[in-house]
Amino acid sequence: MFAGLPQAAQFWLCTRVDTNEVRVLGVRELRSGLAEAVRRAAAGDRTVVTASGRPVAQLGPLDADAPDLERLIGAGAVIPPRRTSEWRPPDPVAVWAGVRIDQVLRELRG
Repeated sequence: MFAGLPQAAQFWLCTRVDTNEVRVLGVRELRSGLAEAVRRAAAGDRTVVTASGRPVAQLGPLDADAPDLERLIGAGAVIPPRRTSEWRPPDPVAVWAGVRIDQVLRELRG
């Protein structure tokens, strides 16, 4: 089948690929079917993402030893949040139409 190729090249081309439970998607297909890919990952399936035909990323279920927030905080990898209450947006500020935003901010900040 690969006549004329050196023996080492023939061996390299004949590697076994296990496609069990692995789906291959391009970036465009992943964008359009992201919800389905996440559902498949939650169900335990893996999806390999390709860019220009080359595998670049993998989407799959979390490993059992995947770090959660408490472990990351304990390891010093992240800083714990300062706010413990639920976030609420600031009160709206009335601004006249046609006013530049830098002037409004300067006035608000004093």
